[in-house]
Amino acid sequence: MATYCRPLILSLSVAAAMLMHGAAQAETVKMAFIDPLSGPFAPVGQGLLKSWQYIAEMANQQKWAGNDTFEIVGFDNKASPQESLTQLKSAIDQGYRYIIQGNGSGVALALVDAINKHNERNPGKEVLFINYAAVDPDLTNSKCSFWHFRFDANSDQKMEAMTTFMAKDQSIKKVYIIGQNYAFGHQVTRAAKDYLKRKRPDIQIVGDDLHPIGQVKDFSPYVAKIKASGADTVITGNWGADLALLIKAAKDADLKANFYTYYGSTTGVPTAMGAAGADRVKYVGYWNVNNEKFVGKDIVEGFKKKYNDDYYAMATYTGIHMLSKAFKEAKSTDPVKVASALEGMKDTSLNGDVEMRKSDHQLQQPLYIATWVKVNGKDVKFDQENTGYGWKTDVKLDTFVATQPTSCQMKRPG
Repeated sequence: MATYCRPLILSLSVAAAMLMHGAAQAETVKMAFIDPLSGPFAPVGQGLLKSWQYIAEMANQQKWAGNDTFEIVGFDNKASPQESLTQLKSAIDQGYRYIIQGNGSGVALALVDAINKHNERNPGKEVLFINYAAVDPDLTNSKCSFWHFRFDANSDQKMEAMTTFMAKDQSIKKVYIIGQNYAFGHQVTRAAKDYLKRKRPDIQIVGDDLHPIGQVKDFSPYVAKIKASGADTVITGNWGADLALLIKAAKDADLKANFYTYYGSTTGVPTAMGAAGADRVKYVGYWNVNNEKFVGKDIVEGFKKKYNDDYYAMATYTGIHMLSKAFKEAKSTDPVKVASALEGMKDTSLNGDVEMRKSDHQLQQPLYIATWVKVNGKDVKFDQENTGYGWKTDVKLDTFVATQPTSCQMKRPG
């Protein structure tokens, strides 16, 4: 009898050991969110941190990454590249190996450089950079890095989509470009001029202004210049308070021009627009809550219920979903293995089929153009910031429409 029991006991012991090993392998992946949590851009940063945390909680509950879980903690960079480097060092010292950032391409460029140097000097302790909103094209071209993955569309992709849409509108005759005076603002200006010249050479560029980021409290002098130029259309890459205050000044001056924006749906802007922005303000982005099938409505409703705030940064969903998939494919949460799994990964997000292009780590995805209108309960069910107004989808553009070539020369470890 004993001779028959011994193998049984042995096999049960092995099974128990394997279960214990599996349990031991489950990890909590700590991610440092380095973005403005104080200062003029704090409302945007705080809302986006909640978006990341909400999707992380959903992923943990639904076991997207199996037994591995996410924990996302905010680090206030005050929108400063220098402060961001201080916070990066603090996060790395505390054991964080995943960095999330999005507000400000100047910050992103500083982080990429610092992370490249850290990873080169500290093999086995590498850090991965998840970029959800810093859209300077250089980040996936001349400054591309194996350690950086962008889940937003870059500014050239968005301008390609925007100007393709604008080119069909024969009422557009005179365009004024205004933006923030840093890397991203310069890229928007360049692309707007180049792409309009290619698609609609008859359109006049009647003004081009760059202003200090986060410092202008009164945009009325800028709006007066726009009005005097006779512009029928304004293109701006402004975000946060800089866009909200620009829109408010335009409203106060009764500027009749239409606004084509990148960030009309971000915190504070809907309230600044109100009824005055109806049918005049558009945005280009990778998602609209009022999409063709209202995909993601459960997340929007759940987020509103929990935070009394609006969920709009869908890159938080794509980022967590693809990271979860990468953890499972790599059978590891090690950043080197996860980065390799993310390269070339295809997935389905709330906006459809997406792909993390291997050559430059730029996500390829469909894009939307939408217009600010009154909620009608049909194609515009969700408003923003309790204004009674929301975004109506004008068009969903297939991925190929905005796809851009890359000059990236990716250097991979080993």
